Amino acid sequence: MINLLIADDEPLVQAGIKSMINWDSYDINIVGTATNGAAAWDMIQNNTPEIVITDIKMPVMSGLELARKCYEENRTLPVFIILTSYEEFQFVKEALNYQVIAYLVKLELTQESLGETLERAIARVSELRSVSQTGETCDHGFFLIKEHFFTRLVLNLFESEQQFLSQAQNLNISFDYAAYACSYVTIDDHRLSNMTSDKQITLYTNSLQVTREIISKYITCHVLSLDTKHFCILFFLSDTHKEDYRSVVGTALAQTSSMLFNYYNIRLFSTIGSVVTMPLQIASSYQDAKQIAAQLNNDTPVLFFEDFPGDEPLKNVFNMSLFKQDIRRAYAEFDEKALYDIFTNIIDLFKNQSAHYVQALDAAGNILYLSLSLLNNGEQIVSDIFSNRSNGYRSLYELTSVEQILDWLTVFRDGLCESFASHNKDYKHHIVINVKKYIQEHVREKLNLNKVAEVFSISPNYLSVLFSKYNDLGFTDYINQSKVEAAIHMMTEEDRRVYEISDLLGFESAFYFSRVFKKVTGVSPRDYMNNNV
Repeated sequence: MINLLIADDEPLVQAGIKSMINWDSYDINIVGTATNGAAAWDMIQNNTPEIVITDIKMPVMSGLELARKCYEENRTLPVFIILTSYEEFQFVKEALNYQVIAYLVKLELTQESLGETLERAIARVSELRSVSQTGETCDHGFFLIKEHFFTRLVLNLFESEQQFLSQAQNLNISFDYAAYACSYVTIDDHRLSNMTSDKQITLYTNSLQVTREIISKYITCHVLSLDTKHFCILFFLSDTHKEDYRSVVGTALAQTSSMLFNYYNIRLFSTIGSVVTMPLQIASSYQDAKQIAAQLNNDTPVLFFEDFPGDEPLKNVFNMSLFKQDIRRAYAEFDEKALYDIFTNIIDLFKNQSAHYVQALDAAGNILYLSLSLLNNGEQIVSDIFSNRSNGYRSLYELTSVEQILDWLTVFRDGLCESFASHNKDYKHHIVINVKKYIQEHVREKLNLNKVAEVFSISPNYLSVLFSKYNDLGFTDYINQSKVEAAIHMMTEEDRRVYEISDLLGFESAFYFSRVFKKVTGVSPRDYMNNNV
């Protein structure tokens, strides 16, 4: 059985989570609840929960500080599920540095979303236990997490060295090597264009598996899938291999290519980037390898970057660094306008540049990898956008002209913008629904824009804008109408006097209550009582 702790400063949230699902069906035991991070820390030390569900903002010690403290104490467990709100997304990036497997927006929390997240947390606990006991795991979900990690590494997507080191430690990936190099590999088979997408994927998967088995016999490495025609190999070089890496890497690639040709009648074309000494420089080695990929042919199936003539221009790789930060920000904030502008600027760069096919393909490929890596459920979102194409989003690599690539990018742009807009519309509308519910439940309290906005952890201005857009009445008018409806109920059901009703509903004075009542109903409270009670 897995022990779980709930930390939230709102008792109603605690109770809601506890009653939302059947914990026994997940084999989970709730060991306690805490109203602040400090109390939760004490419980973690005493009760050793494997999973903690915590609000990101709490008094004394926040959920983010709690996760950081566990990380700094080098605790493998617990794993954290963070509860957050729309305006706290800026903290989510930092939370992902620690043992946080998911964040859930409070207003979107459902039995289904909580259950799915718990299943991921349980799998993560199992993985960490397995790593702790054997140093290995064969879980497919964990494999995908590692693949995303290496994708971020070769594309230079980590925001800081600390983030990289933290995730490497959590995944039990060692970077204690003398040097590193990255190879960009292309599968060359004229039959691919005539194959169905299923057969292409089968051939690619089999080729990847053979490559992993053979290469690892020669040198420590990681083979990373890119698409149905390309993959890359990260070589981890010891002091011994660093001295003769060309011989070791060249032999390993030659043997792998020979084996694949014998098995599947396909050839591999491989470029190897420059040798680097720091893990975060691997992205540079990867870019070096990609830049010279166009130089490969049957006579030169393997090429080292250092052998490429230095006086020849390298223009095959699109400078994605110009857009990467803006794309990352747009994805984090689900900003469809910013995303539309970024994609449009990239598309405009290549219009009327029919000779820049390789650069356009590289740009589209980089955007694709960024999307798969940065978006929550990115694989599903991107797959849905290209669901009407026989090879899905991988159809990018079937395109033969800049015009076709730009059409693909346009479809991608519009599909992502539609996905972002749908997410934002549903989320914002959901905020208004829950705010209205809160007002009805607290109608006898003093309510104002600042107070209610604070309850939902959003800015007063943002709440006012949302209410105006997604409700027939503005925020203040809705509160006044709700209080007047409550006042009418008191008049007819509770036999209250005007000053009593005013006081019970949180008005500053009976005079102000009368003004509001008359504005909503057209008559004063006393006249209403005389005519209707």
